[in-house]
Amino acid sequence: MGGLQSAIRRRCRDPRLYGAAPGAGARQVGRLFEGGYWLVLWSALVGVAGYWIMLRAGLAARFGGWAERVTSRWFAPGLFAIPFTIAVALITLPWTIYSGFVRERQYGLMNQSFAGWLGDQGIALGIGIFVNVILFVLLFAVIRRFRRTWWLWGAGVMTLLVAVGALVFPLFVAPLFNHYTELPAGPLRDRIVAVAKANHIPAEHIWVADESKQSKRISANVAGLGPTARISLNDNLLNRTGPDETVAVLGHEMGHYVLGHVARMIAMMALVFLAMFGAIYWLAPGIIARHPAWGVRDVADPAAAAVLLLLFTVAQLILTPVENTIVRTQESQADAWGVNATHQPDAFARIAIRLSEYRKLQPGPVEEFLFFDHPSGETRVRMMMQWKKDNVPNAQIVAHPSLAPGQ
Repeated sequence: MGGLQSAIRRRCRDPRLYGAAPGAGARQVGRLFEGGYWLVLWSALVGVAGYWIMLRAGLAARFGGWAERVTSRWFAPGLFAIPFTIAVALITLPWTIYSGFVRERQYGLMNQSFAGWLGDQGIALGIGIFVNVILFVLLFAVIRRFRRTWWLWGAGVMTLLVAVGALVFPLFVAPLFNHYTELPAGPLRDRIVAVAKANHIPAEHIWVADESKQSKRISANVAGLGPTARISLNDNLLNRTGPDETVAVLGHEMGHYVLGHVARMIAMMALVFLAMFGAIYWLAPGIIARHPAWGVRDVADPAAAAVLLLLFTVAQLILTPVENTIVRTQESQADAWGVNATHQPDAFARIAIRLSEYRKLQPGPVEEFLFFDHPSGETRVRMMMQWKKDNVPNAQIVAHPSLAPGQ
């Protein structure tokens, strides 16, 4: 394993390979990773601040009162969601610009112009408004109907929306941001289809997204649920890696499909939502009662959405390690399935190292548990090399030429 460890150490020392500007140095590379951990905390705090401003300034109450005056009680929460979602987006916009655009450009990962990025944010805002209209109508209908058990039904509503979102995302949401084309016929597609057929995976369509217009990040995913499930990759993966690496990554994504990870994730998130809504049910009435100046009558008032979302944001922050562990476990399972299906341990190891452009390669165990929603690069490389040792006769661990110093 000595050659492998040397390759990892060299990768860690070379800041150019992390997407940082030339000459940035190891300190700047460290800021990319450790700063990302703080982004989780700061994003939650900014979200909490946005909801608190809506309450403290009386905007939530005003929007709620307006919605109840112009429409029925049943649809008032949905109408309330429109100005509420826009106002929160505007309040938090400076942070969104920094975390989503300025920081990505600072570390050389952003390909998009500010105008293009802002256009995508506008699309995301439109989707957010649409989702919140549906969510608020259903959630507040449940709160009014089931005063003592609404937290159970509320968790069910959230789970249902996540399931519907997973079903419609590939067909109606993803194409709003990127253009998808079929992977061209050729040796690469033939190899991918061969792996799929050998494991009884539908492979009539393999989609490529033009994400290079937005970012330098390598990506592939399995999206959808049931009849809408499909495997896709971005053009960065095609353009920045070789055929073996692409096959290895697609094998990983097929693993998600075969192992039913989308459905399992929804089921596990249902349990997370139960915990979140249980805490909110317990805390929200007391918080509302202690702040009459907010103008929120009770949890059935549409304006209470600001209180519920504030508490939801805090709960999500606290449960981040739990959510990360759920995702990280599934990613590790897909890694194992993928290498068994493709027999490409070296290629997947190279991909794991390449992802160190924006994922820390060698975190500590506590760091990985708290902040990583994927196995670290080192964990993945070690898994691949262990598989190679166990399954390839006379296996040799050799550092890839692209990892040599100065490359």
